[in-house]
Amino acid sequence: GRGAGLAGPASGSIPRAAVLEGWEFDRAGFGIAERTFLAADPAHWLALETAGRALADAGFPGGQGLARDRAGVIIGNTLTGEVSRAAALRTRWPFVRGVLTTALAAGDVPPAERALALAQATAAFAGVPEVSGESLAGSQSGAIADRICRHFGFRGGGQAVDTAHSSSLLAVASAAALLSAGELDFVLAGGVDISLDPFELGALAQAGVLASGAMRIYDASPTGFLPGEGCGMLALMRSADARTADMPVYAEIVGWGVSSTGQLNVVSADPDSQLLALQRAYHRAGVDPADIELIEGDGRGTADGDLAELTALTAIRAGATSAAVLGSVKANIGHTKAAAGAAGLIKAALAVNAGVLP
Repeated sequence: GRGAGLAGPASGSIPRAAVLEGWEFDRAGFGIAERTFLAADPAHWLALETAGRALADAGFPGGQGLARDRAGVIIGNTLTGEVSRAAALRTRWPFVRGVLTTALAAGDVPPAERALALAQATAAFAGVPEVSGESLAGSQSGAIADRICRHFGFRGGGQAVDTAHSSSLLAVASAAALLSAGELDFVLAGGVDISLDPFELGALAQAGVLASGAMRIYDASPTGFLPGEGCGMLALMRSADARTADMPVYAEIVGWGVSSTGQLNVVSADPDSQLLALQRAYHRAGVDPADIELIEGDGRGTADGDLAELTALTAIRAGATSAAVLGSVKANIGHTKAAAGAAGLIKAALAVNAGVLP
């Protein structure tokens, strides 16, 4: 991604972002009607394209070769994308116009100037999208997974997961659970996030978590993170099935763990809840944490987040006799939020497959 200057509306700073550049969806190649394409948020098309690439890489181009009744999709996403949010604001114009009309009438504004102000405001809200079933579905997170299922003929179920920045990893964990239970035989799991809108950036700037320069993760002087855009998908099968079918296997997921803070007054990052998730994952995997050589961390670059994570990792690796390599892909591509976990997992899988400690 390239660094993009973005005005910090609250802090006056100029944070940077890691954005996709030059991407264009191949609408004709996917057979998507122009009306449908224009009605849906670009997050839908980025996810659909990435799903197609994941299927091809796994040896199932277009879904061919899969038992489609036993194939599903789980996508991590929050609030679709900024295009849907902007469109939602524009559809509120009648309410905004009423507020402006009342305010202008209550003030000492001549009628001619009132009309001019309303005309200028109307022009600013121009381009209100036609409200239809397509525009409604195109602005919903859950419809992203459903769209992928429909396109590739998967009948095993499609769903969205929204747990903020952990969304895509929870999608993977949910997929792993379904596969382990025998509910499905194949799952596309991951996340998509291209929601760099002014409201979100303003809130992040207010919270003081945006980096103005380079990210420095696990640093004594944390800089914050660079918000990013992206999409990551993983094609998942039970290990035995994948090897029997001679599928290309990058890595095997042997354990996963989920937790939440569960404490009323804890609002910052909580090392105890992170430790619980780690303990559950290693217990399920039957792996000694001291034997791990590579840890792909969260690494959000904030003081409380990094400290909580390092505290949990130190606790679970107590007694380890050798060091482990620790890093986070966020320092390379920015924090892609709902897609961040998928990016980290893909990096770790490629590292394991190549036998390289990055």
